[in-house]
Amino acid sequence: MSFSNTDTGENAADPYTAKNIQDPSLKEKVEDLVAFVDRAKFCMMTTKTNDGLLASRCMALAAKEGNGVDYIFHANSESGKTNDLDANPDVNLGFLNNSGEWASISGHASVETDRAMVHKYYSPALKAWIGDLGDGKHDGGPDDPRVVVIKVKSQTVQYATARKTAIGGAIEFAKGVITGEAPQVNKLRHLSEEELQQARGT
Repeated sequence: MSFSNTDTGENAADPYTAKNIQDPSLKEKVEDLVAFVDRAKFCMMTTKTNDGLLASRCMALAAKEGNGVDYIFHANSESGKTNDLDANPDVNLGFLNNSGEWASISGHASVETDRAMVHKYYSPALKAWIGDLGDGKHDGGPDDPRVVVIKVKSQTVQYATARKTAIGGAIEFAKGVITGEAPQVNKLRHLSEEELQQARGT
């Protein structure tokens, strides 16, 4: 089932996508994705709440696994997001920067309470967010049971990174405004579940 509002005949109905879509080697696609995510650092994690609504929260990337295509985040086990993930582990991660580059990552999230994993990825900065309750147990440290890790295993990825410098992109856009021709400014790419499995080396 698809939505269409018109028939453009032999002309591409979405000229921007047609002009910017790329399918280079898996190695290049993964390397460019990893580089962009590293630059962006922050994303919006979208979960489904118990009442079926969508909720997005800003999350700081803590680490990567799976050769860079799976993602690690810190969390407080008593926050709403862990309740959402316990009921429905499907998530979307949306990375964006002020140049308009973006990545949309659909995946499966798990809340990891294993202390070895928490210790592996723990950052002292978490104390400021988790807090020390002064009871000797809930101190915001790596053994505080509230400190957990959210691991997102990617299932599909779409992303767009700049093909040109900011000036070059602006020139292309201006040409498009004048001529009506879609500008070729981004590297628009897709990674399937099969490609992500290959990227992990499994």
